[in-house]
Amino acid sequence: MDVASYFLLFTCFLQSVRGILDPNDFLALQSIRKSLHDVPGSNFFASWDFTADPCNFAGVYCNDDKVVALNLGDPRAGSPGLTGKLDHSISKLSALADLTVVPGRIYGPLPQSLSQLKNLRFLGVSRNFISGEIPVGLGQLRNIRTIDLSYNQLTGTIPPSIGTLPQLTNLILGHNRLSGSVPSFASAYSLTRLELKHNTFSGSLAPYSLPPSVQYLSLSWNKLTGPLDRLLTRLNRLNYLDLSFNQFTGPIPAQIFSFPLSNLQMERNQFSGPVQPVNEVTIQTVDLSFNRLSGEVSPMLASVQNLYLNNNGFTGQVPVSFVERLLSAGIQILYLQHNFLTGIAISPTAEIPVSSTLCLQYNCMVPPVQTACPFNAGKRKIRPPQQCNRR
Repeated sequence: MDVASYFLLFTCFLQSVRGILDPNDFLALQSIRKSLHDVPGSNFFASWDFTADPCNFAGVYCNDDKVVALNLGDPRAGSPGLTGKLDHSISKLSALADLTVVPGRIYGPLPQSLSQLKNLRFLGVSRNFISGEIPVGLGQLRNIRTIDLSYNQLTGTIPPSIGTLPQLTNLILGHNRLSGSVPSFASAYSLTRLELKHNTFSGSLAPYSLPPSVQYLSLSWNKLTGPLDRLLTRLNRLNYLDLSFNQFTGPIPAQIFSFPLSNLQMERNQFSGPVQPVNEVTIQTVDLSFNRLSGEVSPMLASVQNLYLNNNGFTGQVPVSFVERLLSAGIQILYLQHNFLTGIAISPTAEIPVSSTLCLQYNCMVPPVQTACPFNAGKRKIRPPQQCNRR
């Protein structure tokens, strides 16, 4: 019997025992099963009996004779997950559009052959022990919309080709060991979520490196530098921004305080200059602490519920609007410690609501009210006069 006849006979046998699933998909599932195992407490693979129809396996979803979605592991929260390596035969599932691996103990690199999955739209392999570099071939997946490889042990850089993917909507790579510069996503016109927190990215971001479509931007806990004012003014759809724990410099643009943000975190950088919102700020939490900001505190910030301006170079009097909002419980957290402020119009007998917190220590004034401050504010209540006289 020649090879062609044998393959035809084998195909007929497979179809007789499991319906009409494509033979290549059937063999790919077998290889995937051999490379992965349930960790103790998991029984995900209990239904993977290859004498039955694989389209009825847990996590396998078919359309006609092809596997279109593969969700490896029990998706319920707290499930034990799987262990082993991702087999390169996943690339044989030519119609695969959704590949998800639940949190577990899968290790080793991502298969380079993932680049062959031309129909792939969702790739989610988070909270495992994936190592090695991001496959360059992922930049060839022109239909992909979401890449989530967060909470792994990936190293190396982001392939520049990923920044050119036309359908890419979500790129989530936080909590890895990635390094190098952040590539340009200027041509990723659909990008709405970019999450790169807790890596070691360095260098600066060019003014046009992100498209205006971005709504969620998290770059915290990296080593990024340079100014961002020209970049940020273009991202007026932002509803979440976290740039904390980097080395960004330059001014904070006034426009950013008018964006539809619920949370603005820019603490522990090297931003400098005054903070001058044009209108009343409606952002719930604004953290600008541990920077090099200066000038007077803007009354436009009095409408912020949780405001952290501590450890900067602010000067002058605290606006009366802050006192009014604080005493009416409109402000819950107001941290002004470690600045060069010279006064605040609040009575020493004023009763600050129990739901509100005020810290004023280590400024160029005697705090008129004694309030609880965070531990890292230190014990000194007043800044040395010689420091204040220079201002």
